[in-house]
Amino acid sequence: MSEPLRDAVVLATGASGFIGRHLSARLARAGAQVHATSRSGPLAGRDAASGDRGVEWHRLDLGDDAAVRTLVARVKPDVVFHLAGLVKGSRDRALVLPALEANLAATVRLLDAVAEHGSSRFVQIGSLEEPPIDQPPQPPASPYAAAKAAATAYCRMYAELYGLPVVIARVFMVYGPGPQDRGKLVPYVIRTLLDGGTPRLSSGTRAVDWVYVEDVAEGLARIASADRVAGQVIDLGSGELVTVADVVRRLYRLAARDDEPRFGSLDDRRLEQIRRADVAATRAALGWAPGVDLDSGLRRTLDWFRREAGHDG
Repeated sequence: MSEPLRDAVVLATGASGFIGRHLSARLARAGAQVHATSRSGPLAGRDAASGDRGVEWHRLDLGDDAAVRTLVARVKPDVVFHLAGLVKGSRDRALVLPALEANLAATVRLLDAVAEHGSSRFVQIGSLEEPPIDQPPQPPASPYAAAKAAATAYCRMYAELYGLPVVIARVFMVYGPGPQDRGKLVPYVIRTLLDGGTPRLSSGTRAVDWVYVEDVAEGLARIASADRVAGQVIDLGSGELVTVADVVRRLYRLAARDDEPRFGSLDDRRLEQIRRADVAATRAALGWAPGVDLDSGLRRTLDWFRREAGHDG
């Protein structure tokens, strides 16, 4: 089967991040010409750290409108993946303005630059945290959620008013191997267990739709070339809800810990969102469904952290 992204010119913002690295590797394997941006990420022309070839790095501050327009005009991307942003679920009021800038203003700058020069597809990374557009209005649960919801509204406006073929990929709770924010639940619990410690946890009752990072990268690649999806919101998740407590217990078993996790030392966050991906709709739109089950994905993730920490054996 031919690869639809072969020789496509792709611009990926935030490509030094967790999802971005996996996506860049997937696109490079497909034969795409990948232009990856980061505020401070790898810039040696190739991503030697992950072994990817065909990835050209650019240092880009999305707060600099002139720099954004200059890069888009020079690269002339066929496809844009916008992954850059401030991904913090804290309810702290100090995050309101940083989230506004990083997740809304930066998105609008990029949208406008791409609308000026044209593109066959603009893929915006949405979030399970933002209120769904097809349900009664709900207050955003965090500054991050508010900014992402507003960015989705702008994406839909650019699609409808200015003809920019935008697709919003609503990504659920991503986990997996690779460099990432170690404060997130799965890497935090794994590293604490490997170090012989006891993780500090909330009640663990929140039910979450977990999805493996390489499945997300595959779904994003398919969104880039799928027919009749412009203007849509496409879910990338497992379609299954598993509580935080269940995931932690699975990690304890995989790490061969004979004690039990202790829940309740941290408060639960207010307005935690419980949403399940519509995998049937995504399969119909993309021919995609997640291929890695939760136990297999957690095992691969734990193995990666073991190797990184020198705990092989």
